[in-house]
Amino acid sequence: MAPRHWAILAVGTLAASSASVFVAGVAFLLPFLHTEVGLSLPAAGALVALPSVGTALTLVAWGWLVDRTGERLVLVSGSVLTTAALAGALVTPSLGLLAACFLLAGAASASASSASGRLVVGWFPARRRGMAMGVRQMSQPLGAAIAAMSMPALAASHGLRAALAVPLVMAGVSAIAALVVVTDPPRPDRDDPEAITLATSPYRASWYLQRIHGVSVLLVLPQALMQSFMLAWLVLGHGWSPVSAGAVVTVAQLLGAVGRIVAGVISDRVGSRLTPLRAVAVSVSAGLFALAAAEVAGAPGAVAVALAVVAAVLAVADNGLAFTAVAEHAGPHWSGRALGVQNTAQFLAISAVTPVFAAGIDRWGYGPVFAGAAVVAALAVPIVPRVDRAR
Repeated sequence: MAPRHWAILAVGTLAASSASVFVAGVAFLLPFLHTEVGLSLPAAGALVALPSVGTALTLVAWGWLVDRTGERLVLVSGSVLTTAALAGALVTPSLGLLAACFLLAGAASASASSASGRLVVGWFPARRRGMAMGVRQMSQPLGAAIAAMSMPALAASHGLRAALAVPLVMAGVSAIAALVVVTDPPRPDRDDPEAITLATSPYRASWYLQRIHGVSVLLVLPQALMQSFMLAWLVLGHGWSPVSAGAVVTVAQLLGAVGRIVAGVISDRVGSRLTPLRAVAVSVSAGLFALAAAEVAGAPGAVAVALAVVAAVLAVADNGLAFTAVAEHAGPHWSGRALGVQNTAQFLAISAVTPVFAAGIDRWGYGPVFAGAAVVAALAVPIVPRVDRAR
């Protein structure tokens, strides 16, 4: 591989990480918005949810634009728009305008998802694509870890503007880096008779992509459970301090980032994205059942926490595998939209299930909810297609 390809991968990962820093980071500001800014808890919760709403609304549209215009234009323009929206959030005196800036920044940051994924598929051969996509997919937990370590502390010491400066600077750097480094990978001409099949919708011929989307939606639910409630489980369920619990969550995020790379490397070695994906689904189910059993049995805290970290790491290992399988099958003229559909379905599923998890924990406790998430992961196993198909 040429050094430039690795540089392009690094820029794509930076852009996706900066988006994750913003979307995940505003959620970490919820206590500050409630206690220091004076928002009610429902109002603060609605405000920090707006970046995710903006992202979910525009993923498919950005994917369509990638298919039509190329990855470089989308990465640069999306990062510039994100920077502009966050700059507006820094200077606005109005809560309503702040909410609008959050929504617009979330919508703009969605550009990094489809464009950076397409760069990996376009520039890396199949024998290294899983590893490269694993590196790119580590952007989400890496971004969340950066946000967790920086934004709450900056908000507490210097205010909201200082906290929002973190994703603003990262988005600005991403825009410059994409402009300087990124070049669009070659793709077949739409009018070439040999490429006509690639220009047609990959959703028409079979249910292959729909099945992968379904698997990803099912497996993102355990991921949402561990990411959203692991800290609360440690603090409220096991009496940990918020600082210690935050350290454990950060470690789990970083290990999850490494796990995505490992899963990608394995997929390259075995020559399949779906065989490791099926193994991940089985492992997530087994890990959550073990955690549920430990919670119900009142296992020692160290055992329960170790199992929770393992479950959290396994829960994110599928993302890169499914992402690569979707892009490889959709082809160069449709993968932007297909990846947009993939991520939109996951965002909507997370939005819908998080209140359900909260209600279940409130009614039955963590053990039964962990077990329920294990059942959901098990349901994904038979849906994974048996054979990889690349167009």
